[in-house]
Amino acid sequence: MARIVILSCKKIKDVTCVSCMKCFKAIKERAGEFGRYSNEEIDIVAMGDCGDCPGLVMPKVGLIVDLSKAYDRPIDYIHLGSCIKKAVGTAKCPIDLTAISKTIEEKTGIPVIIGTHPW
Repeated sequence: MARIVILSCKKIKDVTCVSCMKCFKAIKERAGEFGRYSNEEIDIVAMGDCGDCPGLVMPKVGLIVDLSKAYDRPIDYIHLGSCIKKAVGTAKCPIDLTAISKTIEEKTGIPVIIGTHPW
């Protein structure tokens, strides 16, 4: 079973995808980055946002990781939502996706996947 956290863009998540419906559709269909879990169940441990601009991703991830331990909900992967990718490309989001992924992995030991759904 893949136990995952999905982080979305706080500013545009409900503009480009109301209520994260695209992520849930992609999970059900194993589309986009969720295709890697085609042979296993997915457990959504947490679904939240990036913490807002600028640069609040790490405090938010820290809180999620702490709570996952407190509630005995281990995390196998953290997905940075496709809305974050879109925000970087079109809305001047200051996040460097490669750098923040590396930092999250170094600080938490949890692999980060950039992207969620393909739409």
